[in-house]
Amino acid sequence: MARPAVKARPAKHLVALAVVVVLGLVLVADFLWASSSSGSAPAIWSSRLNLGTGPAAAAPPPAKKKYLDINATFADLLAPELKWEEMAEAPVVRLDGAAIQIKNLLYVFAGYGTINDVHSHVDIYNFSDNTWGGRFDMPKDMAHSHLGMVTDGRFIYVVTGQYGPQCRGPTARNFVLDTETREWNDLPPLPVPRYAPATQLWRGRLHVMGGSKEDRHEPGLEHWSLAVKDGKALEKEWRTEIPIPRGGPHRACVVANDKLLVIGGQEGDFMAKPGSPIFKCVRRSEVVYSDVYMLDDEMTWKQLPPMPKPDSHIEFAWVNVNNSLVIAGGTTEKHPITKKMVLVGEVFQFNLETLEWTVIGRLPFRIKTTLVGYWDGWLYFTSGQRDKGPKDPSPKKVVGCMWRTKLHL
Repeated sequence: MARPAVKARPAKHLVALAVVVVLGLVLVADFLWASSSSGSAPAIWSSRLNLGTGPAAAAPPPAKKKYLDINATFADLLAPELKWEEMAEAPVVRLDGAAIQIKNLLYVFAGYGTINDVHSHVDIYNFSDNTWGGRFDMPKDMAHSHLGMVTDGRFIYVVTGQYGPQCRGPTARNFVLDTETREWNDLPPLPVPRYAPATQLWRGRLHVMGGSKEDRHEPGLEHWSLAVKDGKALEKEWRTEIPIPRGGPHRACVVANDKLLVIGGQEGDFMAKPGSPIFKCVRRSEVVYSDVYMLDDEMTWKQLPPMPKPDSHIEFAWVNVNNSLVIAGGTTEKHPITKKMVLVGEVFQFNLETLEWTVIGRLPFRIKTTLVGYWDGWLYFTSGQRDKGPKDPSPKKVVGCMWRTKLHL
């Protein structure tokens, strides 16, 4: 008896079955590969399948979160603690002011009270009895901030600077003060005005160099000198000298061991907003540096060991004690994350015999444009703009406080 014929399955059913088999084999192979692979594959698979198999399964946090653990005081250097005591506060707060010490008196000039208000007078602090007094006016045409200033022990020479609040222009006018009579006299104007140039008396000549040019931002390299004696100019015009290797404002300028030294500073500064009727200050790029230059008998600039870290706004923040320069506060490089200005809280020593830098202490807080003096074994500083707190080194409050600490060098 013949067998009944078997009906052929439709071709489409065979195709579907083959696809299912192939997909099954692929999934099994993928699973075996993922299970046996090392590195990041298991974590990737776990996170995709939401298996929750431990730490590897957690998605990485957004990139910005990794910065939250960076301490805002990253720029602080290790330093021994100094014991500070607060003294009589200045009559007014000051930023970018100037100061000159003559014996037991600290003459404090000009400066901002606020960004829209500048001082045009001198206050005097007496180290001997911790008092302020003797206020008197500056000439009405004298600059109010970013001054160059130096003394011969009686006469104070005042050079160029910014005239007015916000980011107004500089003046080329120069003056000299007789501290015994409190009389002011004119000096020949600079060839061009400058902001915060390095200024010193050296070998009978008043030297002015660097600073910022008329736009307040571009560094100047020019170097001029003028012969002076007993508060009078012996020449009618400034003489051109060898340019400084690196320009810019806010540097310490010191004569020590018959050498002229220029320390720290920056390139660039705030500028006036174009078209602003009040010359409103707007930020521009700044580069703070630690360079130290010396002009010697050969009248050539030589580079000395740099500061422990970049430091600016220190033109009146130094004293020479026992053949060592002591520098307090300032500003350093911007915070790498916030890009905000970072103030300096260290006290630095530069030994002029060994040419070595040391961090010898810390200020009560970080602060820029300090006005520093030294009397009877005590280091003093007053005025400037201090930080927002121990964990925030950016600038906030302009102050007029006076502090001192016993200095042992």
